[in-house]
Amino acid sequence: MKAVRYHSYGDSDVLVYEDADRPAAGPGQVVVRVAGTAFNPVDVPIRMGFMQEVFPVTFPHVPNFDMSGVVAEVGDGVDGWAAGDAVVAFLPMDAPGAAAEYVAVPAAALAAAPRTVPVADAAALPSSGLTAWQALFEHAGLKAGQSILVNGAGGAVGGYAVQLAARAGAAVTATASPRSADRVRAHGAGRIVDHTAVPLPDAVAGERFDVVLNLVRNTPEEAARLAGLVADGGTFVSATTPGPADAGRGVRTVQQFAHDDAARLAELVALVDAGELTIDVGERRPLAELADVHDAAVAGRLPGKVVLTP
Repeated sequence: MKAVRYHSYGDSDVLVYEDADRPAAGPGQVVVRVAGTAFNPVDVPIRMGFMQEVFPVTFPHVPNFDMSGVVAEVGDGVDGWAAGDAVVAFLPMDAPGAAAEYVAVPAAALAAAPRTVPVADAAALPSSGLTAWQALFEHAGLKAGQSILVNGAGGAVGGYAVQLAARAGAAVTATASPRSADRVRAHGAGRIVDHTAVPLPDAVAGERFDVVLNLVRNTPEEAARLAGLVADGGTFVSATTPGPADAGRGVRTVQQFAHDDAARLAELVALVDAGELTIDVGERRPLAELADVHDAAVAGRLPGKVVLTP
């Protein structure tokens, strides 16, 4: 089979599109013929070796932990899945990934793919959708009637966060550039702050929110100012730069690390099929162009979530 692999940490030129052995299904696994895999920003520091202590990989390593495809082989001890089933999964981030024609997947990580979108596009859902859900409800305990500020709503996680928060009955303020403002508004944001025109603290001066969700990599000082926008007793959740250890005023600060949750992923799929959650794909590209996608991400040139197809 063809796969993108890297044999050492380094710049994007270590990503090589090459022949690799097709995996076999071990006990408790299925082999999936990959229809789509999504790029995630964290793929870059993992590839560069900056996250070895958290996500050590074995070389040669196949990247990409978001996957959609069709079951091709079922291993021993697997019930409930059969060849031909369309599936999605959030793979272990240090395991061989989905930037390949086939990938071995723990059966426990699988959920049925949405029926209402192309199977390849469904790869844009797993980790981003779960990150948004976990931030809002596991960490922040967001409830109807509360206010939330989503910083970075134009990204994949931000898009799902706005949709899920609005669906939960929260009042959503979101930062977005003019390029993504219409999409974020359609997702349910009641107010859009153009972060390219005015600094966020100035735009919301004098306001505080029950929840602030930070999805933008910034400095510790900037993260502390964002935490200052949280109402007394509220929650600051950051999937990027940690907030202050003690924000005062009873404000909780949470550094989020997303985790696999197949049951919750199945619930998100059901929302997609019910028309209550939209999967946005900014660009679809051949898998062989993964190194170019990494370079575009570093340069800030990606148009949104990128799905790559073998």
